Amino acid sequence: MLLHNLADQYNIIIVTPEGEPLSGYLDSPIQKDNLFETYITKEVIEKIDNTYRTVRDRKGRVITGLSMGGHGALYLSTRHPDLYCAAGSMSGALDLSATHWKITPEFAKQIAPQFARILGPVGSTPDLYALNSVVNMADKMKANGLPLIIDCGVDDFLIEPNRELHRRLVYNQTPHDYTEHPGGHTWDYWENSLPYHVLFFQKILKGNGVLTP
Repeated sequence: MLLHNLADQYNIIIVTPEGEPLSGYLDSPIQKDNLFETYITKEVIEKIDNTYRTVRDRKGRVITGLSMGGHGALYLSTRHPDLYCAAGSMSGALDLSATHWKITPEFAKQIAPQFARILGPVGSTPDLYALNSVVNMADKMKANGLPLIIDCGVDDFLIEPNRELHRRLVYNQTPHDYTEHPGGHTWDYWENSLPYHVLFFQKILKGNGVLTP
């Protein structure tokens, strides 16, 4: 219902494609059925543009997501700045190395095989975890110049990767909107966060002259 209300309020189309919990939203060089970068940036965009009355240009397209989807939104927009005019992340898994997450050893052991499926064993060369982690893309974000909105709950197990990307963006002087709110990795947090993202994007889309009254 929240998505419906926001779409009606701002007169925008909101698309929520599936990306699986630990896909990284990338094209895995190891697992050939994990091609989510191609899926989102090519197939989804083409399907929506060919089905609905859209602005077929980056100036009318934004992307955000939560958890692994937050990583995906920043990953895809950083690698494809020609497709989006702004990007965001809510509670994003911005470092694909779970050693930087505040999780139990049991949970780390549980998810390790799923990451190894798409990125190989930890410690392999090349280090696909580091190469594909958004936290290591701050310089590319600066070069692209896309408006960015990033937030995370102070009790979230992914707070440290979010703080680290924020530090790197501050260090290289990349403008971005970064906020920490009370809360954890919960739907209550994301339902509170999403309207801020949509308002942030609305101002950009309005400035681009693509919003209809």
